[in-house]
Amino acid sequence: EKKSTEQQRMKVSVVLVGLYVSAANAFQTAAPMGHGRVVKPWTTTTKRTILFATETKTTEKEITEEVKVVPEKASSGAVTAAVSQSGPVAEMMDEGIYNFNKVLIDTVYNIICFLYPVTGGPRDFARFYVLETVARVPYFAYLSVMHLRETFGERKDSNSERMRTHYAEADNELHHLLIMESLGGNSNIVDRTVAQTMAFGYYWYVIAIYAFNQPAAYHLSELIEDHAYNTYNKFLTEYEDKLKGMPVPPIAKKYYVEDNPFLFDLFCTVKDKDEQGNFSQRRPQLETLYDVFVNIRDDEREHWKTLCNLVQYDDMQGVENKMVVSTQPKPTPPADSLP
Repeated sequence: EKKSTEQQRMKVSVVLVGLYVSAANAFQTAAPMGHGRVVKPWTTTTKRTILFATETKTTEKEITEEVKVVPEKASSGAVTAAVSQSGPVAEMMDEGIYNFNKVLIDTVYNIICFLYPVTGGPRDFARFYVLETVARVPYFAYLSVMHLRETFGERKDSNSERMRTHYAEADNELHHLLIMESLGGNSNIVDRTVAQTMAFGYYWYVIAIYAFNQPAAYHLSELIEDHAYNTYNKFLTEYEDKLKGMPVPPIAKKYYVEDNPFLFDLFCTVKDKDEQGNFSQRRPQLETLYDVFVNIRDDEREHWKTLCNLVQYDDMQGVENKMVVSTQPKPTPPADSLP
């Protein structure tokens, strides 16, 4: 009897497994896109402006590309954007989060522009002091969350490299801040109060966002770094002659020329390659204050490239230098393509 019972159990198990496999195959064949309806992919054309920066000039190049979006999981609303068939797939930002982040950062930036217009005078350094005080906050906010998770047992190999890079980024922004202080940017108590109050509030905001949605938090900083690059680039263009007549602050020479370049190289995660295929290294040459601001501007672009890769690929080296583009909002599918 025991033998007969065991044989019956085995038969029932085999039948159940067979039914499960058959049902799964039937479901995949009948409804590959969900709800029994095949959803057609759609194509959207987007234009992106890419800035190619060198130490002497910035060139804008506008490219038009087709992005094919296939709703792989119609029931959950998740989509994947295939930007390139040969390269990695870039994730797009949820349109609601994208728009909210952009409105938030643009509003803060416009307030700073209103309070601190660029005039070519000493008050410009106060503006940059405020910007750098706020811009460095996200990097140690990321580190705070990652350290806390590590304390509670989270162990990921990728986190170690990412934490070191975020520390190097925070150190780089700190030296930008020290340069602005050496130029008198923090000499007014009102400017210090404005900058530190904004930084304190923004720190806790980034902590909350990063704890629940890392891409959204990285996207905030991507927008900030893009604004910072454009601000410095415009300043260099408009006041080149004046800056070339001013000396290099000692703190800038110490950081860019004299110090060990380990941390400086560490935050440059998206580098150009030389003819042998090896990653090149930036070695700043400083002769005037103009050179200092060129390097600060280029640093901001390095941060921007790393953040773009983190948002779109969850990888600091997601794509190579010349392929990095700003994060795009996820396109809304046409009504006739929805299930």
